[in-house]
Formats: sequence, C-alpha cells, structure tokens
Amino acid sequence: MITLEGKTALVTGGAQGLGRAIAKTLAQAGASVCVLDLPDVLSRVELPKGWHRLPLDLTAPDVETNLLDGLAELGALDILIANAGRVPPWRRIEALDMEEWDAAFTLNVRAVALCLKCATPCLRLSRGAVVLMASINGYKAHPDQALYTTTKHAVLGLARSAAQDLGRYGVRVNALAPGPVMTDALRGRIEARAAKGGTSMEQAIAELSAETALGRLVTEEDVANAACFLASPLAAGITGTCLPIEAGLR
Repeated sequence: MITLEGKTALVTGGAQGLGRAIAKTLAQAGASVCVLDLPDVLSRVELPKGWHRLPLDLTAPDVETNLLDGLAELGALDILIANAGRVPPWRRIEALDMEEWDAAFTLNVRAVALCLKCATPCLRLSRGAVVLMASINGYKAHPDQALYTTTKHAVLGLARSAAQDLGRYGVRVNALAPGPVMTDALRGRIEARAAKGGTSMEQAIAELSAETALGRLVTEEDVANAACFLASPLAAGITGTCLPIEAGLR
C-alpha cells in the first residue's frame, strides 16, 4: 500500500481531468495537495476540503515570480506533478499554424521546465519526486499530430535531463506516457468528429479498445495510480524513466 503521509504535493492542471484524478489519488494516500490551475477554472470548481489552490496561468509573463511566491507560501514541497498541458488541433505539416505552435510549446514544454526550475530548491530540501506528463506521442508519431508529438518528445528529453541534474540531490524525475484515456476531453473530441460525419462514439471507443492487449482504454484512475506510484517511496530506485500507461497498445 502506498503511503504519502506527511508529504506535500503540487499538481498543475489539477482542477479537472487527469490532474484532478491524480490529486485525488495522492490525497487518498495521505498527501497534502495543492492544485495549480487557471484562475477562472479554480473559481468555478469545488475542491475537496483540505485541498489548497494556487490560481496561476503558467503562460503569463509574470508567472515565475507568482509561482515562486506560491511555493514560498506552501512552505514545503515533496512531490511535483507537472500535468498541465493542451492538445492542439490535428494539422498536417503544410497546414501548421505557427502561433498555435508557439502557444502549445509555451504550456506543454516551457511551463513544465519553469515548474521544475522554481520547485527545485524545495525538492532538494525534501529529496522529493517529480512526475512529468508525457504521452505515447513522446516516443511514437502519428500523422497530423506533429505539434503535439514534438512537445511530448521535448517533455521526455526534459525528464531525462532533469533526472541527471537533480539526482545528485536525491530528487527523482520520471514521466508518464498515457495512451488514449477515457476522459471528458477525449469524449468531446470524438463527439466533435462524429458531428462532422466521423465515426460514432461507440464505434470509435470500440476501435481504440481493440488496439490494446487488454481490450480496453485506460482510465483516469489507471494514470493516477501510476503517478502516485512514481511519486512514492515504492519507486525510490526509479528515475529518468518513462512509464507507458496504455493497456498494451499495439
């Protein structure tokens, strides 16, 4: 059983979706949880009692100062889950939108690096653990997904480099690589494609499930449990690795 009693965890993008599932699992293991998310998102969601909130836009010009202030107010940090990110629209190379490219890199890569930078002094003191949210697109490629794939390749490079840099302080850095996860966001994308004449929700899920060894899509809880494991003492000897969570995607 994983126990995180006495640990403090910061989860970026933790107000909803995968981030919230991870925050919930960490809290159930005994950690004190702080959720970092957009101010407008945190203003409209209800968080469980005892959770802390840090309303920040990780792409804002003054975010570094505000993040350092938030970490100082938190007081201690044992676990950083850098989950915040976006899935940009699929485009072929000749149709790339470079403003969209810059925006995706700002959140998916630059913000992750910034969180690592700002959290490192606290993590050195606690000999803490970091989990970065990558994707199967971090080690595979798919058509029409150059932007998302490139950002997730960058996250894997960051995880491996940070693991080498921070290992001397006893800080572990790993990454998760989920495959298709049955989230509200995935449902929304399937529904949008179906509305334009694409595959129906039921057929799309069946086709995605058939591509896995387990015959199902992974759930938010599957990803959250893996994040909790990598953040815990049970993974004390693991750093610089990327753990696929994709139900045996073929």
